[in-house]
Amino acid sequence: MVAYKWTVLSNTTLGGLLASIDGSILLISLPVVFRGIGVNPFEEGNFPLLIWLLLGYGIVTATLLVTVGRLSDMWGRARMYNFGFAVFSTGSILLFVEPWAGAMGGWALVFFRLIQAVGASFLFANSAALLTDAFPPEERGKAMGVNQIAFIGGSLVGLIVGGLLASVPDLSIGPWVLPTWRLIFLVSVPVGVFGTVWAYAKLQETSIRAPNQRIDLPGNVTFAAGLTLLLVGVTYGLLPYGGASTGWSSPWVLSALVAGAGLLFGFVLIELRVPDPMFRLHLFRVRSFAAGTSAALLGSLARGGLMLLLVIWFQGIWLPLHGYSFRETPFWAGILMMPMIAGFLVAGPLSGWLSDRRGPRLLATAGMSIGAAAFFGLALLPVDFAYWQMGLLLFANGCGMGMFASPNAAAVMNSVPPENRGAASGMLATLQNTGQQMSLAIFFTVVIVGLAAGLGSSVPPALAVAGVPAVDSALLGHVIASNPTGALFGAFLGENPMTGVLAVTATLPGWTPLPPGVEATLLGPHFFATAIRGGFGTAISGAFVVAGCITLVAALVSALRGVRYIHPAPIHVGAPGEPRPPPGPDPAAAAARRLDPRR
Repeated sequence: MVAYKWTVLSNTTLGGLLASIDGSILLISLPVVFRGIGVNPFEEGNFPLLIWLLLGYGIVTATLLVTVGRLSDMWGRARMYNFGFAVFSTGSILLFVEPWAGAMGGWALVFFRLIQAVGASFLFANSAALLTDAFPPEERGKAMGVNQIAFIGGSLVGLIVGGLLASVPDLSIGPWVLPTWRLIFLVSVPVGVFGTVWAYAKLQETSIRAPNQRIDLPGNVTFAAGLTLLLVGVTYGLLPYGGASTGWSSPWVLSALVAGAGLLFGFVLIELRVPDPMFRLHLFRVRSFAAGTSAALLGSLARGGLMLLLVIWFQGIWLPLHGYSFRETPFWAGILMMPMIAGFLVAGPLSGWLSDRRGPRLLATAGMSIGAAAFFGLALLPVDFAYWQMGLLLFANGCGMGMFASPNAAAVMNSVPPENRGAASGMLATLQNTGQQMSLAIFFTVVIVGLAAGLGSSVPPALAVAGVPAVDSALLGHVIASNPTGALFGAFLGENPMTGVLAVTATLPGWTPLPPGVEATLLGPHFFATAIRGGFGTAISGAFVVAGCITLVAALVSALRGVRYIHPAPIHVGAPGEPRPPPGPDPAAAAARRLDPRR
């Protein structure tokens, strides 16, 4: 039935949108969650809780995607997708009803979010494969365009939704009160339950399955353990260690990175030898697949930290400089990110539709090039920019992401045989998610290191202008400069970092109480932003230059993908019960092979 392909597209788009929104919704709404469960994230014992709530979802999805894709090829993509929707909805319900407070409540939220992430990995890994099964080659770009809006655009929408919900007061329903932090998790419950029921009722197996293949247990174990250790090591590298502003010198972090890299190297050796590998390395012999997945990895590596950097820039610097209190900044940061979503919504479907007719190489390469130009433009902005400048650059970046995402995904999925689509979809999603997690750690580290280097020269003059006595100024300057991570996370969580700074310095020997007027100046919304703007501007400009260079490399890799290539294996399109088309050559695939320079 023709209608079946639209059922697949609408359900997978809903699943992708939901999973992506939940992946980023806490990025802005974390302050409300911590206040709701009564946890101070700045206490030393609670900082890992902050990191895991922020990044644990992405670590789990990145680790499981390839395994899930491989299992879906063996046991059925619709079956695995439906199961994932059910798991995701279960995790959403558990997050909403979680009964504890304090640190126990926080770690319960982490655990339930990891359950939610397991379900999300099934949704991410199977959506592209289900669409490729359901749509003919000449319509896949359009379908992927809509679906990629859900996956990438959803992470941007999550920022808006998180910011909006963070500003909603607790809801009173008769004698019951629904706290705002529970409302943040409630959003995905009814939609998740509806999507689960719909998926089980309507999605059917149309894929070519490989049930006789064996599970690659050594590959699964080494890959999951290696990637988990690598991503956890990178994540904990963000935490201060000893006297350093980051934890990259920590023996635990170094051990995790070395062990993770060693296990992943062993994983590659295993995959080259087992008869039924989990990671189909032979697919990288296909130029379109190799170039598309490599460009996607590089693009995620460049783009993944963008949202965190922009949120910190808005919440910690720009909005306070313009008179917004720190409690207001999560809401407004979400609103100010909207031009990026608009750009993605404009370019994503259009580029998918055009790629069906013109091929993916030009559009995907142009998208990456536009993204690189936007990164270099962000690097040139002053810290206290005019918003129309930022808005245009965010819109251009969103357009670049949209132009690349859908043609690239369609090209990757078109290049693999039908029986490997689940594995290919999982491989593509794994590389994108891994790149995003690595990017968050890399670019946050770049900013922290650069900020630590610049605070020594920018903070003392700001303290002098505020009227702080010389003795107290030295103590305050030392506390601010020694913990840039805590200061930025404080701004990121909607708290005035100077509140914590003054509390710490008040316990130091030699501290004298400040005059009330001076203390009020330090606690005002402008002081912290003014004090760190110089060092922050230099640091974030360097991060955006690095992102721009990585994106340029991704554009070059995308240009090397060759002309349009569609795997020649016959494909059955439609729902079960329909008569299969007679065997014979696929005209679109035959035309693609004639154009493919390798053939």
